[in-house]
Amino acid sequence: MKQPHILLIMLDQLRYDCIGYSGAYPVKTPNIDRLASEGMWFEHAYTPIPTCCPARQAFVNGRRPEAFGALWNFKNGLPVPALEPKEYAWPRELGKLSYRNVMLGKWDVHPQHSPLEYGYDFFVGLASYTEMTERKYPDVRFRAGYVGESNPIPLEDSQTHWLADQASGFIKELTAKGDPWYIQLNFSEPHLPCRPSEPFASMYSAEEIPEWGGFRETFANKPYIQRQQLHSWQVDAFTWQDWAPIVARYYGMISQTDDAIGRVLRALDESGEAENTLVIFTADHGDMCGSHGMMDKHYILYDDVVKVPLIVKYPPLVPQGARCNSFISNMLDLPPTLLELTGAAIPSFFAGRSFAPLLAEEEVADWRPHIVTTYNGQQFGLYTQRMLRTKRWKYIWNTTDIDELYDMEQDPYELLNRIDDPSCKELVKQYRIWLYETLEAEGDGLVQNEWMRNQLLHNAIV
Repeated sequence: MKQPHILLIMLDQLRYDCIGYSGAYPVKTPNIDRLASEGMWFEHAYTPIPTCCPARQAFVNGRRPEAFGALWNFKNGLPVPALEPKEYAWPRELGKLSYRNVMLGKWDVHPQHSPLEYGYDFFVGLASYTEMTERKYPDVRFRAGYVGESNPIPLEDSQTHWLADQASGFIKELTAKGDPWYIQLNFSEPHLPCRPSEPFASMYSAEEIPEWGGFRETFANKPYIQRQQLHSWQVDAFTWQDWAPIVARYYGMISQTDDAIGRVLRALDESGEAENTLVIFTADHGDMCGSHGMMDKHYILYDDVVKVPLIVKYPPLVPQGARCNSFISNMLDLPPTLLELTGAAIPSFFAGRSFAPLLAEEEVADWRPHIVTTYNGQQFGLYTQRMLRTKRWKYIWNTTDIDELYDMEQDPYELLNRIDDPSCKELVKQYRIWLYETLEAEGDGLVQNEWMRNQLLHNAIV
């Protein structure tokens, strides 16, 4: 196969079940759906951590975020080590193969250092867009806060479509020069607050938005911090009538971003290089957006926030309309996959593994039987969590509160905590050992002292 171009499209805070192709909720995403129908749709892709900055740092470095100190976001106090430019960054490996690397949009890998110090040749950040709107629309003010509102800025000048135009321009320019290219297109949507422009601002009626499957939460036998979340966000009195307009704007923002993605895919088609371009679509993590009555993504490891969309289209390798049922850690498995498909060496310290054989629908007998996701708190206090998910069960180790166990076949919306069920005692014991083995192998310092290690290995948890 010829060395591919790479177009990686990453959204921020997009739920797996809010892509039309998932068939779960009535969100219109025709361009993403077409991409899925022409490539492979992954049914069990998970983020290694449902927080913006550490997830993106893990993606650039290839290690689990805790292995190099990426615990929290930069902007919420509690200073934390960031991924410094001296650290490994796999885009540099593409540069050695004559790739021209482009980062567009949201960065969030380091608060001071730019992508140009991590192997990218070009960077267009969102500050350029802000400068344009302040100059062109000086009277626009937003007042509704995190719940969102309609955006008076026309669609043509919206952030989604401005960013799509940047990507389209680079596709045209770099293709004309003849070298292979890697374009990472990072939308900041649909991260709250959602502010869609027309016609997407009025595309969805609040009266027609169905409740999330996990909305009817009682918090019985759940960690204290989950109910506290509602009070911290001041949404403890919200009914579905309060949430439905917020969800309608979330849907609208997703559909608007899909429209922008359609522009980029058309530019790729027009370049004549679509058949030789590896296109990846994913998100850093999901969003509660009213599920379990919660806002945002913190202090929980529900599938609402840890399960992510992942689509890969690459005509020379991936059959159209394919589906993959294996567990993928998107931010950790994509780096080795991209390096393998471009012919670059894969470092031995990577936490993930290449899923190139899965793209070709090959049988991989030793593929992982479970997936691990982590969380460390920050915004409303420290709170350490580690999750192990198999096809049927999800176990969550909450180091300072009650653990959680969900039967994902019988209880897919994670409403009934089975951690105290006597019939699950041996299962929990085994899952704690598996969780320890993964965390230890991938460099998570949490289990590298005897007290925490004993909790998992010796089942020493009340």
